[in-house]
Amino acid sequence: MFAALALTAVVGLWRAPECDWNLSLFAVLLAFATFSYLTAVGTESKLRVSGAFLAIVLAMVFLGGTPAALIGVAATVVGWIFRWRDEPHLLLCNVLTYALFPLIGGIIFHEAVSGSGIAPSDWAFYLCVFGLFQLALAINFVMIAGYGCYVERATFTSKLKVLPAVLPSEFASAMLAVAVAFIYHVIGIAAIALFGVVLITFQYLLGQLLLSQQRGDELERRSKQLASFQVGMLSAMLRTLDLRDQMTARHSAAVARYSRAIAQRAGYPRQEEELVHIAALLHDIGKFILPDRILKANVPLTDEDWMLIKRHPQQGARVVSSLDGYGPVAEIILAHHERIDGNGYPRGLAGDDIPELARIISVADTYDVMTARDSYRTPMSSYDAIVELRRVAGKQLDSHFVEVFIELLEGKDVSFQHGEAADFEKELALESRIEETADPAGNANRFGVPGVTVG
Repeated sequence: MFAALALTAVVGLWRAPECDWNLSLFAVLLAFATFSYLTAVGTESKLRVSGAFLAIVLAMVFLGGTPAALIGVAATVVGWIFRWRDEPHLLLCNVLTYALFPLIGGIIFHEAVSGSGIAPSDWAFYLCVFGLFQLALAINFVMIAGYGCYVERATFTSKLKVLPAVLPSEFASAMLAVAVAFIYHVIGIAAIALFGVVLITFQYLLGQLLLSQQRGDELERRSKQLASFQVGMLSAMLRTLDLRDQMTARHSAAVARYSRAIAQRAGYPRQEEELVHIAALLHDIGKFILPDRILKANVPLTDEDWMLIKRHPQQGARVVSSLDGYGPVAEIILAHHERIDGNGYPRGLAGDDIPELARIISVADTYDVMTARDSYRTPMSSYDAIVELRRVAGKQLDSHFVEVFIELLEGKDVSFQHGEAADFEKELALESRIEETADPAGNANRFGVPGVTVG
């Protein structure tokens, strides 16, 4: 890096006699560049964006490469002394960058303009100014970002994420450079005073733009943390239920597997498959309210016991609805014991008033209860359970989803056909993978239903 800086200095001295050393313009542009660099906006990726670039480009156009390089180096060093205090190797990189791109840009611009006989009164001159801005911007970004990748062992792609927020302002800055160059050609040094006002305004607006982007990134990160926390909490609740009553946990895993398969065969989009899967995993979470004598004991139930059992959809929905964005899940849990004929509970909904995904879970729930070998009743064969499903179709269960499920069973497309030990941990792992991939934007309302969205 020292060798590159030394070579840049030699080239700058060699080209110095060919430059326009207008000291008044040099002083004004140096002052603006220094002020702008001192008030530059730093990003999380350690890139800095400032209006100093605009002043340096104008120096390349009207003074030449060597004066522009001196302005760039001076602004960088002053900024390091009074504000940034980077590590020495980063300072060296910045000094090299702000010496090299103005020198290269100034040389290329003046060779192109003088070689083509283009005068400031020609429209082609200002097209060259615009092109110069883009060239200098590209060299500057590649050098700074490239060195950052080397130091941090990061990918260049990670540095590119700042560009969507910065490029529109840089395009505006390039157009501003063209406008100031034209005004300077027309009225002289007075145009630079106007440039100073515009530069300060540009610097402020750019700072607000990047601050907004950084806040958005932070909000996205926090939203993802919240979603991860919620998944962990739900998993902990389910595992607690598993420790207390393995039959209920196995049943929940089997119903989740069945329900997802039914939704997939019925043609629902993946988002709906995920929704019915997690709702099925949690559909009996309200059974926490049941005492062990009901949950575990094989004894006749009293009317009071049945009233308590019929409360579990409401209790489960209440727990799940307290989580941001899980309102749709809670609604399905609340309705999974409703019947097509209106004789279900807790609200006595009928027909199409029952959410479709809740109707899917009802089919899966009924089948597993009938065929499970870990229940307190004699399990049915899959054939007998299918006969019973068809018997209650249109009364208790949705006929369409009954037939879809039977197609799956007869085609042997569903695991746990006879309600044997479902892999509870595997279903929880599947839900964790869904949470990690379903909503890259970090929204807590991950099911696409109007409700609470973080941010």
